[in-house]
Amino acid sequence: MQTAESKYREWINNLPKGNPMKKELLGIAEDPKEIEERFYKDLEFGTGGLRGVRGAGTNRMNTYTVGRAIQGLANYLRSCGEFVGRGVVIAYDCRHGSREFAQLAAEILAGNGIKVYLPSMRSTPELSFTIRSFDALAGINMTASHNPPEYNGCKVYWQDGAQISGELSDEIQKEIMELQYFDRWKQMPLSDAVDERMVRILGEEMDLAFLDYVLSMGQREEDELDRSIPVVYTPLNGAGSIPVQMVADALGYENFAIVPEQKDPDPEFSTVVNPNPEDRRAFALAEQLGQKTGADILIATDPDGDRMAVELADGQGGYTPLSGNQSGALLIAYMAQSQKEAGTLPKRAAVIKSIVTGNFGRAICEDYGIRVYEALTGFKNICGVIPRLEKENIEFFFAYEESIGCAPGVEVRDKDGITAAMLFMEMAAWCKKKGTTVASYLDSLSQKYGYYVEDQMSLVMEGPEGADRIRHIMEVFRDKDQKSFGRFAVDHRIDYLHGYEDIPASDVLIYYMTDGSWFAMRPSGTEPKIKFYFNSKGDDWELAQRSLNDLKAAVEGALAEATE
Repeated sequence: MQTAESKYREWINNLPKGNPMKKELLGIAEDPKEIEERFYKDLEFGTGGLRGVRGAGTNRMNTYTVGRAIQGLANYLRSCGEFVGRGVVIAYDCRHGSREFAQLAAEILAGNGIKVYLPSMRSTPELSFTIRSFDALAGINMTASHNPPEYNGCKVYWQDGAQISGELSDEIQKEIMELQYFDRWKQMPLSDAVDERMVRILGEEMDLAFLDYVLSMGQREEDELDRSIPVVYTPLNGAGSIPVQMVADALGYENFAIVPEQKDPDPEFSTVVNPNPEDRRAFALAEQLGQKTGADILIATDPDGDRMAVELADGQGGYTPLSGNQSGALLIAYMAQSQKEAGTLPKRAAVIKSIVTGNFGRAICEDYGIRVYEALTGFKNICGVIPRLEKENIEFFFAYEESIGCAPGVEVRDKDGITAAMLFMEMAAWCKKKGTTVASYLDSLSQKYGYYVEDQMSLVMEGPEGADRIRHIMEVFRDKDQKSFGRFAVDHRIDYLHGYEDIPASDVLIYYMTDGSWFAMRPSGTEPKIKFYFNSKGDDWELAQRSLNDLKAAVEGALAEATE
């Protein structure tokens, strides 16, 4: 097995003279810790595919790590024989390197005799939809979603429009691992590939087909809605700008405004600390515009348009953020109520949620007779349940996870911030027509189903030392038969390390307390961190929040002991 130092020397020796990455690596020659961090491992597929910081090294996103992955994918696709002619759809976001990585992927696939559909910058949900509508064999997305600007990534999708997972992911990974970083890929220049019709550049027809789908997901008749409701939207300088504007225009929202500073692509995301709409700081400019326009709701999507977050006017000139658990539960309730009133609610419907997603949505589903299925974190796992529903003759209704990601319709098998934004605007327009607000609607649901609160904690631990610390923490909790955390007695624990019921193996622990509160812990699949999820329920907000705070403090105490 090669050491980080030997890999470093291999890259120094093989990078062509004048390549910027060679200069970059020579600049760290006297920094063994940096060499170790860049070369101690290869980037691997996690819940979000291949993802990492841009730069030189095996643990970085660059033309060699991406090229190797795409050639490995091409080798696997070629083994699919007659299906190769169906082609691959490639999309990318606004990040540094995304367009170049997308072109590299197109050239490698074309060089391997695989047809490619290549648009300009497009959102993740539009990519997933287009794979299915074109009956393509696979899809590729060059994006790091909501990560900071120094990151990029490469997501791989299969013919169903969902990210690859399970055995398929393992088979492609095997092909990748058989290749060396400095092998010569089969590659056709993009201009030649276009001339020879191996690459088809997609245009407006792709957008219009996706727009038709999004509009078809509307739940209410026009006379039930007040489209004059003031809405502020920010794409955070990403791919959501054009499609959400198209949706608002098509539906006639009279007072729809996009944050001007965040409307156009910006790979530096210079207007925010972090381009993650889960981070309330990302809403700063939207809140300012919302106060000027009197907006009832603020909507944000992340750079690739798959995640969507919402803030609601608090009636006092400010805005209150919704968690992913709350926004998901609201959409489930709105869609279920709308379809029940219209007589279109399926008799055998199902919602899919991740194992760390709260139970507010579950309570609503139970009231409407909607089944609930669970999956591991990540939408490739969540959408991986859909084939099971089809076999059981159960109709997909909705899918979501706590990290502000949801899929309202089965034709997009990844997080769909575009359709979610449309539905939230419609929900707000429906509430306005009735003389109420989304905030009041949420409160009525809480009064009926209980007050659910949640919180998260992430500990970032970078490099090989950090990875060892994360493993140690999981081992300590796993090996100890913890009977209680502070005043909370443990009712039972589920360890997913070797799988649980229909859910595959994963490094996740969930502790359920006798009072109904619970917490989960898991290492991230794409980032150097360990995540904790805390959930509680009460008869009012104050009781639920107090219980949550106490549980979190007790777990933090146990964590401190585990890291001593």
